[in-house]
Amino acid sequence: MSKKGEETKRMIIAAAVELFALKGFKDVSMSDICEKTGLSRGGLYRHYSSTSEIFSQIISDDHSFDERIKNKESALTILNDSMDVLESEIKDSAGSLSLAIYEYANLDENSTEFAKLLEKAKKRWQTLIQYGIKTGEFNRVDPEAVSEMILYYYQGIRMWSRVMNIGNKPAKNYRKNIVDLLTKGK
Repeated sequence: MSKKGEETKRMIIAAAVELFALKGFKDVSMSDICEKTGLSRGGLYRHYSSTSEIFSQIISDDHSFDERIKNKESALTILNDSMDVLESEIKDSAGSLSLAIYEYANLDENSTEFAKLLEKAKKRWQTLIQYGIKTGEFNRVDPEAVSEMILYYYQGIRMWSRVMNIGNKPAKNYRKNIVDLLTKGK
């Protein structure tokens, strides 16, 4: 794809993220995305055939730790960088995709795909946790259980932040609890 095509796709994704965060998944139409981006229907459909395709790309973007682990970066540095991102996202209640994710995951045609994405996210965290244990930076914990806790705890806080003002304390507590669990006493 050309550089201009890639830029257009990035613009579509950025606009769609804002719309999905504001309206949820069900209430966003291709027309809404056209209006937000200034693209014609043909211009939008040249890149994406549906809101499902756009949303699928948004939630499947891979934030793998593999390259950083391969480069032998500190597990604690990778964890702290990830916690920076997650803490920032928790504090940004307006930018939360939690409602949209919930709606999307509950559509029958998406349940299998969503389950695969969740497994991929769990494996990504398990890889980091196993790496941190191997390097001696993390406590010996159950990587599967802790990866589930990281993901579900995060998503719960994000969902609550959509329905009420929870302030910044839960974001700080989330970070502290995860880091303490993995590193306390190290």
